[in-house]
Parts: sequence; structure tokens; C-alpha cells
Amino acid sequence: MSVLEKITSEDAIALENKYGANNYHPLPVVLNRGEGVFVWDVEGKKYYDFLSAYSAVNQGHCHPKIVGAMMRQAQRLTLTSRAFYNDVLGAYEKYAAETFGFDKLLPMNTGAEAVETALKVCRKWAYEKKGIAENEAQIIVCENNFHGRTTTIISFSNDPVARENFGPYTKGFIKIEYNNLKALEEVLKSTSNIAGFLVEPIQGEAGVYVPTEGYLSAAKALCEQHNVLFIADEVQTGIARTGKMLAVDHENVIPDILILGKALSGGAYPVSAVLANDAVMDVIGPGNHGSTFGGNPIAAAVGIAALEVIKEENLAENAQILGELFREALNKFIPTCDLVTKVRGKGLLNAILINDSEDSDSAWNICLALKENGLLAKPTHGNIIRFAPPLVINKEQLLDCVSIITETLKTFDR
Repeated sequence: MSVLEKITSEDAIALENKYGANNYHPLPVVLNRGEGVFVWDVEGKKYYDFLSAYSAVNQGHCHPKIVGAMMRQAQRLTLTSRAFYNDVLGAYEKYAAETFGFDKLLPMNTGAEAVETALKVCRKWAYEKKGIAENEAQIIVCENNFHGRTTTIISFSNDPVARENFGPYTKGFIKIEYNNLKALEEVLKSTSNIAGFLVEPIQGEAGVYVPTEGYLSAAKALCEQHNVLFIADEVQTGIARTGKMLAVDHENVIPDILILGKALSGGAYPVSAVLANDAVMDVIGPGNHGSTFGGNPIAAAVGIAALEVIKEENLAENAQILGELFREALNKFIPTCDLVTKVRGKGLLNAILINDSEDSDSAWNICLALKENGLLAKPTHGNIIRFAPPLVINKEQLLDCVSIITETLKTFDR
């Protein structure tokens, strides 16, 4: 009997509940196939995917070019570690670095690993290039951030669920209000020990919180003025999701350190990266940082294919056009409905705010109803529902999804 023989949704959920750690709260749907903007459950029901694995599947599920690159490389060479060179990594590093306009790329696997890497690079630069005294470097972060769940990262989170009973926490971080230039300037002026400013161009997990136009460019200018590295966490917002290749591109900001992940692989394989120019990246030498799987041949082949798909299929442009259409349609609906107070976002990273408290179950129940109606989405921060379909979605499909969303919301309207 095969371990992976066909089972029912009920049985699959029961297996996870019995043998898996209880560190997620998924919707009660068991998926076993995906193609483009669609996924199917084990009973064969078809859904629009409006989460895209938290924007990892920007290129659509099982994109044939990405899967093909992965399969071809898997049949040749999967892993060498970085003890040896391989014939794919350099080509990937060159292609990705040139795509985003940087001198160097440091390959990792997951988004959280890439954030940790960026923090290490920033601190080392601060000691060796800026001249901050050893162990005195501070990095500015924003309240309500989400950069991952490692011990270091939760040290500067203000999410009690992520933090409770995981201390002691790592020092060296200063939290300020997001989208507050005055707060940033005050900290920069108050001490000379600031190494970097780590920021999400749009706070995804906080509910797709889009900062005021000009915030990012002004923040970058302040960092330059005080010789502080501007670190953009584009793990979720990058790779065409917001209508540009990077979310910082909307304000023509060039980060000192760029963090990428998720869609860097099209969701096919764990691929993340930290990019910087030589003046920053050359502080890293042999033995300073590494990963057995980071930069493996499969990841490199997949990374090239994933970026090629974004360019060849004009997915940034598609996200820009259809994102505007999505918000326009929802903004026409909202005045007719007391349940939804606002839609916000950029490109195809959007969210609606439900007229209820954060501790209510309204958004969860709406997502359960959306599932029944053929669309998968998840709440964030209790009363916010994020909508982020694969960027390969077309106009007809998007309008169909708008209809599903609005008709579902009408059934909950007071």
C-alpha cells in the first residue's frame, strides 16, 4: 500500500492534526493539484487561488517552464554544497544581479534566512566600514513588521503570538512607527550607532498597509544622509507582485541591501537571496556565512527560469493593470455594503477591511464562505482579508473573482 494513496479531505486533515505540529490554522481544504490560477482539492473541486502561497506563486501553479527547469536539473545534479563550484550558480547570480541592478548576490533558501543574512551583512558593514564600535550597532525596524519567525526576527516583532515564551530575545533593534518619517529622523539624529533601516515597502502581514507616497524615497534619503543602510525586505512584495519588478521601484528607490524570496522560485523550490553592491557585500568572506543548500544547482536553475517567466509574460504590467481594475471594482461595491470599509493595495497585492473588531471571526467566516463559492483567501490581523492571485490571472478571470467576492460579501451584509 502506498503511503501517498488517495485519501479524503477529512482523513488528510485528521493525519495532519494527529502527527503534525499545531503551528498553523489552515482553511479546511485539502489541495492536491494546481495549474495557473487554479487549485483542486482531493475531491476534485476547483478553486481560484487568491493567496498564491503568500505571493510565492506569482508565476502561477506548476508553470511548465519553471517545473521543466527543475526537472532537467534534478536529473543532472541536485546538490554539491558550496565546498565545490557548480555550473549553474554563477549564471544565476549574474542573471539575478543584473536583473535587479546589483553587483553581488548571496544565495539562501527561505525568506527568513535571507533576512537573517541581511542583518548580518549590515552589522558587519557597520563595524568594518562605518566604524561603529563592536557589538554597539543598532538596526531600525518598524512596528507591526513581519520578516519571519526566527529567534532574532521575533526579537523585534510586536506580535504576542510569535513572541510569547520564546525569549530571551536578541538585542540591537530599535522599533519605530511605520510610515513615520519624523520618527525615523529622530532616531537617526539621536545616535551614531545606527547600521541600517529594515523596512517592508508594503506591510503584507499587517494587512497590506501601503505607506504614504514618498515615504520610501524620503526614508532612503534620510539613510543616505546619516550613512545608514536602507534594507528593503521584498520577500512578499518583490518579483512583480505590486505592478513593478520591486515595490521600491514605484518611488525609484535603490536599496543598499535587497532581500528576495518566495516568487524568486515561482513557488517550485525554496530560493531566496540577498543582493548588494561590492561596497557592502565585500565585508563577507569565507566562513562568515553559508548554507549547505544555498545556491544549489536546482535552486539556481529554478531561479533563472522564474525570473525569465516574469519578464517574458509581462507579469508586472499585468499586475499593475488588473490591480487597478480590482480596486476600482471593489471601490464601486463598498458604498453599497456596510460590511467592508476599505480596499487597499498595489498591483495584485490587495486587502479589504471588514467592519468588525480584530478579535472577531467575521473575516474567517467570510473566507469559509468564499471557499464554498470557489475562491481561496485567508484573513490577516483578524478583520482583514488579503487578496493576492497569481499574476498570470487574466481580466475575465479577475472579474469572475470580483463577482464571487462581492456576491459572498452580500450574504454577510448587515
